[in-house]
Amino acid sequence: MWTYQHTDFLVHQIPALNDNYIYLIQDCHSDAVCVVDPALASSVQTACETLGIKPTHIFNTHHHWDHTDGNQTLIEKYGVEVIANANDAARIPGISQPISPETSLKVGSLNIQTLDLPGHTLGHIAFVMDDALCCGDTLFGAGCGRVFEGSMAQMWDSLQKLYALKDNMKVYCAHEYTLLNLRFAKAVDKDNETLKKRISDDTRTRMKQQPTIPSTLGLEKQTNPFLRPFNPDFVHQYNQENSANMNAFAVFKDLRERKNTW
Repeated sequence: MWTYQHTDFLVHQIPALNDNYIYLIQDCHSDAVCVVDPALASSVQTACETLGIKPTHIFNTHHHWDHTDGNQTLIEKYGVEVIANANDAARIPGISQPISPETSLKVGSLNIQTLDLPGHTLGHIAFVMDDALCCGDTLFGAGCGRVFEGSMAQMWDSLQKLYALKDNMKVYCAHEYTLLNLRFAKAVDKDNETLKKRISDDTRTRMKQQPTIPSTLGLEKQTNPFLRPFNPDFVHQYNQENSANMNAFAVFKDLRERKNTW
């Protein structure tokens, strides 16, 4: 488990399953403790016992089992409230506070903004607290989620919403996929000096068995191939290298389709 200090809250990062991350958002000014995407209830319970805290809420970004399997056990043990997209009420177990995909809410002293991010799934949302972004499977370290239920256009629009956030936003995604994603990034953005440095830095980090997550949105904008199409210079370069004449969205779509079979 790793802990990150923000101005008014702590983020405790819990590894689970093969490559999942679960997050505990601990309010510094109240007893509120929010569990983001509890893949495994036992991992949450162990972390809470170690920290001497009790979860009060669950935030689910989407319905996939490796983000919701711990819901029912945590409800039964702690009586937690489950906050998730109302449109996914039939697919997420135990929702007690269904919310619209774009809304503001308050838990303890935490001010939370939710973002509607369809693409990976139709009901995918993110939770934003100050300079912390819990984005589930929409954005990864140097990658983005597969488009399972939504369309490429929806995923592109969702990434555009994330791109508009502050560069200092810490990206708390749900999986440790960074090194694999960086291999693909290097293949499609080989002259990117910032990317080369990130590959070196993140490789050393993983050799120490430390997480590459959180990254920052600023770093993702510079090195994540699925955000790079927002940069006109990258689009121009990509078209030259591929003898094409694609707009930014078409470049993103081409990259996502290439990554699907990488």
